[in-house]
Amino acid sequence: MGEWDESQARERPWVVGITGASGAAYGVRLCEEMLSRGYHLHLVITDSGWRVLQEELGWKATHRKEALDQAFGGFTGKFTYYPIQDIGATIASGSFRTSGMVIVPCSMGTLAAIAHGQSDNLLERAADVMLKEGRPLILMPRETPLHAIHLENMLTLAKLGVRVAPAMPGFYHNPQSLDEMIGFMVGKVLDMMQIDHEIYRRWSGTHE
Repeated sequence: MGEWDESQARERPWVVGITGASGAAYGVRLCEEMLSRGYHLHLVITDSGWRVLQEELGWKATHRKEALDQAFGGFTGKFTYYPIQDIGATIASGSFRTSGMVIVPCSMGTLAAIAHGQSDNLLERAADVMLKEGRPLILMPRETPLHAIHLENMLTLAKLGVRVAPAMPGFYHNPQSLDEMIGFMVGKVLDMMQIDHEIYRRWSGTHE
């Protein structure tokens, strides 16, 4: 593989999925960071994801396109939004080239569907495309506690090369606000996407 070129990476969009797991702020912040860097996003939000956006962030789930335009319309990058049942969307086909897909946050139901090859909606189908085409797929599950089936599904995906980054923010950078804790996890995802950022202070070691 050649050297990573972020300017060339912007030419191929990322698919971003938001599901009904708690932690909608993670997905919104990720979109904001990518759009502010000029990326093109192909955005899919489940019906449960819209419910959580409304409950946790006050978005108007009954006016979805207007809510997205209000949240993301002022950035350098652009986004294309697809209804969850749009099975004819470009991202449902492997012939449509993308840089990869991230699902932030990822519910355990969605994670289970992906782990077992189910494609009952556009988000699950897009994730299946990433697996069959060998493209990066990054999931941020948000659930606690975890039972054995959750863990087995995550292991199944990890063995397939899927990056699993549970919403477990660190504290070594001494976060002073909820926004900084959210930024830490979003920064970890951006690291896996090989997107440069300075959202959080990186560990540089200590001296006694």
